[in-house]
Amino acid sequence: MRSTVRRVGGRCAGLLLAGVSVVVGCRAADSDGVTPVPQFLAFLPWLLAPTGGALLLALLARWWAGLVWGTAVLGLLAWYVEPYGRSGEPGGPAVAELRVLTSNVEFGRGTGSLIAVIRRERPDVVFVEECEQGCRAALERTFGDTLRFRRAVAAEGSAGSLLLSRFRLRDAAGVRGTMGMPGAVADVRGRPVRLQLAHPAPPLPGQVGVWRRQLGRLRDFAAADRRTPTVLAGDFNASQDHAAFRRVLDTGLRDAARLAGHDRTPSWPARTAPAFGVQIDHVLVSRDFSANTARFLDLAGTDHRALLVDIALHGRG
Repeated sequence: MRSTVRRVGGRCAGLLLAGVSVVVGCRAADSDGVTPVPQFLAFLPWLLAPTGGALLLALLARWWAGLVWGTAVLGLLAWYVEPYGRSGEPGGPAVAELRVLTSNVEFGRGTGSLIAVIRRERPDVVFVEECEQGCRAALERTFGDTLRFRRAVAAEGSAGSLLLSRFRLRDAAGVRGTMGMPGAVADVRGRPVRLQLAHPAPPLPGQVGVWRRQLGRLRDFAAADRRTPTVLAGDFNASQDHAAFRRVLDTGLRDAARLAGHDRTPSWPARTAPAFGVQIDHVLVSRDFSANTARFLDLAGTDHRALLVDIALHGRG
């Protein structure tokens, strides 16, 4: 009986370790792999739980090779949980402060809650994803005097997007995608700042290639001009554990939430955050900015938490 229990325990440990090892192996190879690997990569830190369970089963089964295997996987997971990307402060003095808000309102359902947040927090720039025609009309009507400069992709459902700004905007080519990703150049105290909304397709089964290509276009946008201050914000449908997102960071952009000490704070799904989830909503900034604070805000009617950051634009030293 005891030998049977050990054998079953060893097999269960092996199955757990094999599944986790595939995901961790793709992370180590700087690849997002194929379905279901991208989906599991989003929740990489949570794989510590099945790995710990596998180690316990291997110990009970006296499977020494499994203990070595599990310890190696656990070490890799602990390594990759560390924040990715550059940090540090800009060299020049601060010349302007900006409050930036990004929110996915889930087909416009969270519009009313978002309006209340904007009234309370008074952001200078707002990026709104899944803002269909009703959402757009409500936001433009409510904030026509305070956030009177805007760029939009007018569409229904998840394809609509809206960019609102206190600063005067001039046209800029947005990024092409399944869902709207408008862009603009803001005049911030006489300095041009590139603003780009991010909302690539999610990595659903059968659409991982589309997701990867659209994140690649965001990467190309970031890399096209490294001299002009840049804010790239929205629902990226990707975390720092996705290779396609890390390539965006590799252009020199930095995650404002990470700079403010919130590199792993979940933003989706809202109903289980902050206890469980993944950070896929980001405000990425060029090296011209420092980040003072970052807050993830709960909104009624949407499956995403909004992200509000206070950043400062610096002159280059």
